[in-house]
This record gives sequence, structure tokens and C-alpha cells, in this order.
Amino acid sequence: MAQGKQALKGRIRSVSATRKITSAMELIANAKLQKQRVQMEKNREYADTLRQIVSQILANNPESECVYLKKNQSPRTLTFMFTSDMGLCGAYNANLLRMAGEVLDPQDPMIVIGTKGTSTLRQKGFNLIREPIGSDHVDFYVFNDLADEALKLYVSGEIGKIQILYCQFVNAVTFTPQLLTLLPVSPMEREGREFKVETLFEPGPDAILNSLIPMYVRSLLYSTHMQTKTAEQGSRRVAMESATDNADELIDKLTLQYNQARQAAITQEITEIVAGADAS
Repeated sequence: MAQGKQALKGRIRSVSATRKITSAMELIANAKLQKQRVQMEKNREYADTLRQIVSQILANNPESECVYLKKNQSPRTLTFMFTSDMGLCGAYNANLLRMAGEVLDPQDPMIVIGTKGTSTLRQKGFNLIREPIGSDHVDFYVFNDLADEALKLYVSGEIGKIQILYCQFVNAVTFTPQLLTLLPVSPMEREGREFKVETLFEPGPDAILNSLIPMYVRSLLYSTHMQTKTAEQGSRRVAMESATDNADELIDKLTLQYNQARQAAITQEITEIVAGADAS
């Protein structure tokens, strides 16, 4: 009985120590989430505006001769996939890897931003055309280079499509894997109708698009990166909150078992004392 009580006390101490860690990680993730969310919102406004401008020009000039819009016959698709560098963020990476296995062709080229899941992708035979880039150590200049590399492949006809696989930040508790097409660009629709406004462009729509589309691709890559980092911190906060709640429940359960064992031991001692007194 004494050994059972000691074992329960040891488990309570162990779970309590783990709870302190998960609670601290929850607080850290929440602080990072708030900071990352502010940065994401600031960047998304710029990216959305640029996307609307490109779509408006295309809606008014569907026959544009822009070099980045000339369709080629290549069946290959270049995918930028965003994962995290660290774990302990729930099903964040698992959901992305599952979607990759369901919708992507392993033979198509892929560039991964984030180191988690790299081994799984390689085991499944995905064609990683460069070493994964740590998502915690990239800036806008890195995405400039990645965008330029992708655009060269697209213009040369080596690939016929550029897309992004990422985790969309919906709200503080909802994060969903999404597949976003960068090129070819389609005109936006507003209220169910094609977004078309009569506009005069100088020096000309093709010249503007030749400059804007590289900016558009760079901004969407960076904006998506900001969104995935926000979703990662949100997912980690939810996971750590759940772990802390589970630890609380387990501590309560173990404490109840310990008190029951302690009460049983006291009852047994009293019974033995009474039995000894009766025998004398």
C-alpha cells in the first residue's frame, strides 16, 4: 500500500512538472500569435491590393501578350510547400503532408519552406529540387530569389503552373490546408461577376503586367509565409492549451486515487488497532 501511494505521488509530481512546461509554452505561443497576426494583417493588405490590380488589368485585357501569361504545354507544376521548423503544434504538419499526398504529383518539382516533414516527403518520393529552407530564417529577399527562380522556369516552358500548398489562418482556433495557384493568373470575380472596369493604362497593360506580375508572385509568397507562421503559432497554442487541460484532468484523477489509497491505509491501520485491542 505504501509503495502504491509513493508511486502515485511520483506520478502527480511528474505530471505537474509537465503541466508547468505546457502552460509556459501556451503563454509563449499566444504572445507570438498576437505579434505574428499583426504583421500578417499589415502585409496581407498590400498583397490583396496588388492582386486586385493585376486581376483588374487582366479583366480589361484578356488577350494580353505579357511574357508571364503566355500559356505553355508543360504538364509540370511547381509547388511551394510551407511547413514548420518545430513540432508540438498539433496536426499542423500532418494535415499539410496528408494533403500533399492526396493532391500533388510526386514527380513534379517542389520547393519546401520549413524543415518538418522533409523526411516524409522524401520517403514518399517527392521531387524536392532544392534543400528545404528554414521557415524561421527567411525574409522578403529570400522570397524574391525563389520567385525569380520559379518565374524563369515558367517563362522557359519547363513548368506550366506555379502553386502554393500552405495552412490558411481562418481564426485563432481554425487552420485549414489550402492550395493557391499563383500562375497562370485568373481575373478576380466580385459579387459573382467578372471584375471588369474600363481603365486606361500607361505605358500599356503588357508593360505594366511584365513589371507587376513578378511583384505579385513575390508578395503572395511572402504573404503566404506570414499567414502560415501565424497559423503555426495558433495551432501550437491550441495544442499546448489542450495538453495543459489534459494534465489538469490527470492530476485530479491521480490525486483522487492517492487520497483513496491514503484513506484505505488509515482505515486498515485503525482496523488492526481495534483487532489488537479486542484480542487483548
